Amino acid sequence: MIRFAIDARLNAYRQGGIAHYTRSLAAAMAPLLAAGEELLVLEHVRARSPLVPGLRRSRLLTPPHHRLEQASLPLEVWLRRPTVLHSPDFIPPLVRPCPAVITIHDLAFLYFPDILDQAARRYYGQIYQAAASAEAIIAVSQATRDDIVERLGVPPERITVIYEAADAHFRPLPLAHGATRVIDGQTLAADSFLLFVSTIEPRKNIPTLLRALRICCDRRPAAGYHLVLAGGRGWLDEPILALIGELGLGDRVTRIGFVGGDDLRWLYAACRIYLNPSRYEGFGLPALEALACGAPAIVADTSSLPEVVGDAAWLAPPLDPVAWADLIEQLWHDEPARTELRRRGPLQAARFSWQAAAMQTLALYRQLAQR
Repeated sequence: MIRFAIDARLNAYRQGGIAHYTRSLAAAMAPLLAAGEELLVLEHVRARSPLVPGLRRSRLLTPPHHRLEQASLPLEVWLRRPTVLHSPDFIPPLVRPCPAVITIHDLAFLYFPDILDQAARRYYGQIYQAAASAEAIIAVSQATRDDIVERLGVPPERITVIYEAADAHFRPLPLAHGATRVIDGQTLAADSFLLFVSTIEPRKNIPTLLRALRICCDRRPAAGYHLVLAGGRGWLDEPILALIGELGLGDRVTRIGFVGGDDLRWLYAACRIYLNPSRYEGFGLPALEALACGAPAIVADTSSLPEVVGDAAWLAPPLDPVAWADLIEQLWHDEPARTELRRRGPLQAARFSWQAAAMQTLALYRQLAQR
């Protein structure tokens, strides 16, 4: 029996990007396993339900990111006898009984070290050892691959680019004229708002959006510009939120918390323009989700975002509020341009799929197993 093991312990603690990646990838790989192959999901004991029903699971005691992880995890992995181990959360056990694949989603913690607290600094400080130790590295974009080569000194041939994808339920949603929806206690009307989706934190570059919005409102006070910020509060969010009041945008910005499921699909489909000014993204999944739902989009021309959106979105320099204001104003008032972007978005998103990611990942597992 060839046993591929995927470390999903983080999913018992968080529901963010890495947890979503692990669940989506494992679910897509399950039906693709050949005879004599098994995918073993390594979950933490506090996980209440299986990551993917139908896959074999094994429950581990070692918490993710624990300071003693490198002492206890190797023994727990050894007891499961995997042929190949996949660590989607960057850092594998540095002592292990089998080859390891790691996924590096981005190197934001190297470009923006202030985002780390002491525990995170200790954990992600192992990235150099992890990259040198792993038998194979998955990067989720060409931009991230280039970062790994430049910042970690990894030879390019050791890195395989395997893209993430938007989930299948992100697709265009026909909406009646004047359709409304109540989300997090706020009533929103379709085609009447700009949309930002992500955690409220410095790397996401929300101040550029707010300053651009102020410029737009000053130029055309009667145009009805309104921004919806959809996302949970994050690191150093207070100055960002305070800027809304400092710029006099209290009646032009609506804040809602973390949004998922049907509400998130409705936001993407209903927004007049989706905006992503992030200074750095390893992949930029919200941008792809927005395109899949047909949202006209403007994104920053940096890191992986141009690679992900292709010709299905407009690009702007991340730190230039005037440039963002110019594009927002132009697209807000140009219905044919929005219609064309709504057509292109789903076509671009369809170029990425979890099935393709699963096939490529399994191929990598099999190469290591043959070694």
